[in-house]
Amino acid sequence: MNNTILGIDPGTNIMGFGIIKTQNREPSLITFGCLEMQQHKDYYEKLRCIFEQVLDLIDRYKPVAMAIESPFYGNNVQSMLKLGRAQGAAISAALYRSVPVFEYAPRKIKQSITGYGNASKQQVASLLQKLMKFEDMPEKLDATDGLAVAVCHFYQQGNTTSPGKYKGWTDFIKKNPQRIG
Repeated sequence: MNNTILGIDPGTNIMGFGIIKTQNREPSLITFGCLEMQQHKDYYEKLRCIFEQVLDLIDRYKPVAMAIESPFYGNNVQSMLKLGRAQGAAISAALYRSVPVFEYAPRKIKQSITGYGNASKQQVASLLQKLMKFEDMPEKLDATDGLAVAVCHFYQQGNTTSPGKYKGWTDFIKKNPQRIG
């Protein structure tokens, strides 16, 4: 049975992705990385590139679901518009292959990984490194952000005990010993 989840952290220059599989109610890492579009100067070329590269990931790994980070409120309207279009290109690729899409707010993703909705990218990456057992931290944390979205979806589907609320890091560690090296 295919139980692969694709996670996407959208971006117009760098898009992070993570692919996990689940077995016996436990997530395991398949791969993660970044799709890079900086070489394309034309914005619409970047959108085409996003669509094609996400489609390639879907065709290669055959996920049963794609989870994507939802845009968060920002001060720069033009940046938000571009980010929303990048997200739309990735969602369109999933829908084109009939892969269900699930959207999660940045705070929800951070909370599901660390137990704290305002965790830093470094805190999320560090906990994922222990949980998913990868040795080298990627050069760009967009990769671990994409992985975090996939793991968040895994937790939100009721595959394991939901992290819930914690009184601090000590409480989190006590309730989640499997996440600490």
